[in-house]
Amino acid sequence: MRILKHLLTIFLTLSIAGLITAYFVYQQLSSELPDIEVLRDVQYKQPLNVYSQDGLLIEQFGEKIRIPVSIAETPQQLINAFISAEDGQFFSHIGIDFKGLARAAIQLVLTGKKKQGGSTITMQVARNFLLSNKKTYTRKLKEIILSIQIEQEFSKNEILELYLNKIYLGQRSYGVAAAAEIYYDRPLEQLTLAELSMIAGLPKAPSSYNPISNPERAVLRRNYVLKRMLDLEYIQQAEYAAAKQAPITADTYTSQRELYAPYIAEMVRNDIIQLYGEDAAYSEGFKVYTTLKSDLQNTAVNALRENLHHYDERHSYRVSNKQKLPLKSSDSTGATYPAEVIQINTQQLTAKLKDDTLIKLLWKDSPWSTKLNSATQQSKKIHSYLDIIELHDTIRVRQVSDSWRLAQIPEAEGAFVALDPKSGAILALTGGYAYFNNKYNRATQAKRQPGSGFKPIIYTSALESGYTPASMINDAPIVSTSGSTEESAWRPENYSHKFYGPTSIRTALRKSRNLIAIRLTRATGIPTITDTALRFGFLEEQLPKKLSIALGSGHASPLQMARMYAVFANGGYLINPYYIDRIESSTGEILFQAEPLTACAECENSTAPRIISAQINFLMNSLLRDVVQRGTATKAKSLLRIDLAGKTGTTNDQKDAWFNGFSAEIVGIAWVGKDNSKSLGRWETGGKAALPIWIDFMRYALQNHVEQELLMPEGISKVLIDPETGLLTREESATGIWEYFTDESIPTEFTPNYEAENPLTGELGIPEQQTPEEALF
Repeated sequence: MRILKHLLTIFLTLSIAGLITAYFVYQQLSSELPDIEVLRDVQYKQPLNVYSQDGLLIEQFGEKIRIPVSIAETPQQLINAFISAEDGQFFSHIGIDFKGLARAAIQLVLTGKKKQGGSTITMQVARNFLLSNKKTYTRKLKEIILSIQIEQEFSKNEILELYLNKIYLGQRSYGVAAAAEIYYDRPLEQLTLAELSMIAGLPKAPSSYNPISNPERAVLRRNYVLKRMLDLEYIQQAEYAAAKQAPITADTYTSQRELYAPYIAEMVRNDIIQLYGEDAAYSEGFKVYTTLKSDLQNTAVNALRENLHHYDERHSYRVSNKQKLPLKSSDSTGATYPAEVIQINTQQLTAKLKDDTLIKLLWKDSPWSTKLNSATQQSKKIHSYLDIIELHDTIRVRQVSDSWRLAQIPEAEGAFVALDPKSGAILALTGGYAYFNNKYNRATQAKRQPGSGFKPIIYTSALESGYTPASMINDAPIVSTSGSTEESAWRPENYSHKFYGPTSIRTALRKSRNLIAIRLTRATGIPTITDTALRFGFLEEQLPKKLSIALGSGHASPLQMARMYAVFANGGYLINPYYIDRIESSTGEILFQAEPLTACAECENSTAPRIISAQINFLMNSLLRDVVQRGTATKAKSLLRIDLAGKTGTTNDQKDAWFNGFSAEIVGIAWVGKDNSKSLGRWETGGKAALPIWIDFMRYALQNHVEQELLMPEGISKVLIDPETGLLTREESATGIWEYFTDESIPTEFTPNYEAENPLTGELGIPEQQTPEEALF
């Protein structure tokens, strides 16, 4: 009896001591626990999403892909699947599973090893939101305490919503909605029972049960979930049997890109990091809507790629392109795809694409007639595919209409940018042939000589200095010495290597005469030219302080050239190009809305600064329209419009080819060149290499735009002049032409030989049946 009393005393003492210890442990742990109230305002980490103006997804940045979804929007069968897989007693327990904890404790005693187990959905919420992932006894105790607290403060549906949006499910997906998009490219409500069960099986081991990397184990796990659902009477036997036999339909849809605009996406990413910091940029779920129009962006990308291929096809096939390598999906570059040659003869070849599709290439459709040996840089005539390709070579092909054609990744690069000249909104931008092949953004980062594309700055300065479109300048040799020796002399030439004598400014710009641009620069002064360029948005370091500035020997990016030409397109105002229209938070709150300075020549409330007068702008438009109608850009006449204007540009040795063009609604700049600044090749001028890109883009971009008449502002007069002298002539003159002048610069003298017959060729002649407007445009 005494022994029993002693034992009872010891038991009570130990119990009391244990309770006291447990109480103090509880108090200590409770003081260290985070406040569960933070779960009422959870900010899920979401990626940065970049969209076009019309709402198409361009790119997603961030390690965690998450699409938060409310419990009301979550399919009931998905909830049932997760409960079956993770916590069958979820709706009845108080936050902890005593049986599960007991099993884990017994396992620890028997093996001496800690083992994950006994965790309810509520405990997983406590761990994932409020605690670290470090496995310790203390963390487990905190988990238990927090789970009980959470169950007391939150409803079961609230707990489920937190859990289903937080869990990691593999392939960078966090939460069930993101997993549905990444594995099945469909929203949750469109998934089948088998697909929902597959997702529900992932939390236990996202890598081991991944349907992409471990399909066999994934099926076993899915079928386990389905069996649990059957046992818990969430599904019927027939549903179980059908879902169990369903094949794996998961695939990798990590890129949900709807519009190819990676150069703009990277520009946006850098800006958001600058504004909000790197951590916030990738986790706050910012939605950035750009100014890009998806149809124009697609048109720009296709136009650039197609014409870079055309450039490549004008030159020799590079025999070093062929490889004997296994096909890889990642080898697809731009518009080209890898293919293995499996049959070949003199007339045709058969090749197999990476998806095992067989394609046939006919030699008669081949764009190449010569091959280039990269080692010797020598070209040689070829007569069939056998001269350049061997059996089992890996070649590149591209699709042209309904047929396939031999291709190669173009050796030249290019860029294209289009913007709204009134606001500066960038409507389309591509900085190269293929971003993932070379991420250098030539549209914004390139420092290339603009060549003759810079000449409108020279002519604007001349017109502002009192010259007129009819002013006659002598197209004759120029020798400029910068030193004392003959060798140091600079002897610029026209592209044709010819001299044309007295030439009007209109003809000089239309024909891109270098020597006249230099004479105008010398006459107006380099400081004046520099000041004009600065007004147009150029920087001092871009502008050489020497006569070669007349030929565009400075440097500029295509985007800077677009800003320059926007001035002529919008009536004379300097706009600021921009590409972010607005930034929204993950909940749709507008954090930033662009308020660009706008140009409106017809309005009184234009906010962009006017940098050239309406009169000078009109004259420059008249001259630049003439470039298209009768000058170096006549290929653009194929668009059958008279409201197009622009200027070609070609630098020394054809290292750069440009076309800078515009209508009243859109400015488009096309550039082609090589990153190593080597020559594009003989005859590869702006009109040949770059202009076709612009034409292909504008053909689509302007199809629903009516032609815009060039309206003559006050202060401009139209008079009949003699093209040989630039002086007035009589209406009865057989060679007189109409020309525009500012009221202050109208000639006051008549040509002394206005009565003489002098038929005009190649000038701005006007037959009797033409109106003055027809003659000028």
